[in-house]
Amino acid sequence: MTSMLIGLLTPTARMLSFRLSSPSISRAGHISNCNSIAMGIQNSPLIGQKRHANYRLCNVCGYKTDLLEIRAEDPTFHVLFIPGNPGVVSFYTEFLENLFELLGGTASVTAVGHIAHTEKNWENGRLFSLEEQIDHKMDFIKHELQDNELPIILVGHSIGSYISIEMFRRSPEKVIYCIGMYPFLAVNTESSTQSIIRRLAMSPHLSAAVSYEVGILGLLPIKASRFLVTTSMGKSWSAAAVEALCTHVLQYHAMRNVLFMTMTEFKKLSETPNWAFMRQKQSQMAFLFGADDHWGPLQMFDEISKNVPGAALAVEREGFSHAFSCTRAGSLWVAQHVANLIKKQKTNTSL
Repeated sequence: MTSMLIGLLTPTARMLSFRLSSPSISRAGHISNCNSIAMGIQNSPLIGQKRHANYRLCNVCGYKTDLLEIRAEDPTFHVLFIPGNPGVVSFYTEFLENLFELLGGTASVTAVGHIAHTEKNWENGRLFSLEEQIDHKMDFIKHELQDNELPIILVGHSIGSYISIEMFRRSPEKVIYCIGMYPFLAVNTESSTQSIIRRLAMSPHLSAAVSYEVGILGLLPIKASRFLVTTSMGKSWSAAAVEALCTHVLQYHAMRNVLFMTMTEFKKLSETPNWAFMRQKQSQMAFLFGADDHWGPLQMFDEISKNVPGAALAVEREGFSHAFSCTRAGSLWVAQHVANLIKKQKTNTSL
């Protein structure tokens, strides 16, 4: 979950720091093709003409699923991106388009959204756990990519990093590399922000109350909700990020799922990370941490350094927040870092 719906909610909810990061807190069956929508953005001067990501609403084992895709003409591998929580793929449009171009068209790129983190209430209010979201992503690989001989590189953000590691463990024959960005891999017991969020997520009554408030905001005219979001989150947010928040997150069913998934994250991530598997695949893992990110604190950087010494580790000190993809500059910088990791891995292996 990204950090803050600050200033948008009542005083009770205002103190609750969500995962829509503010600058001060860094932090499945047949897949049916539907009509695609280009999600284009203006070009970066460092990249030039860009291919736009296409949106598809698909069916993964009976669950409506948001996808963003950029297909290469002759790819040598497939980048599969797993979002954080909220699992709204349109938050990452600029990052994905930058990454595709920086890889020079050598890879197709697909982002898979979380079930029920959607604009419409496709699942009729059903709540989905972290484990169910992992199963959903495995179903996507099984039914969409299993017959594709291209190797898969997993890229995850926040809790998407944990999901990616678990997907790697379950499908080692398909996945060849795993990159975690600002990874949420274990509960940070020293974070007061996480303590507040945990108490909120663990309470069905509080979760419902906050979700109702968020849902009311979603009923406002789109211009009004955009103004409130821009005012609260800062003018540095990109138009794509503001639109993603207004259309997908400001929904009762979506916020209930964000908080329910958060509850199950805190339960699961209270356990010790699977160091044995990570050590086994250490040459095929990389992590990018933020300098000030309570979701992926530098204590976890140190833990990985000690327990998984062969993993590629880096700390971003450019001043971007956990929600890097909500700004154009953050999307570009992180895309450059991820592209360089992949290129280096290609050089060191037969990929």
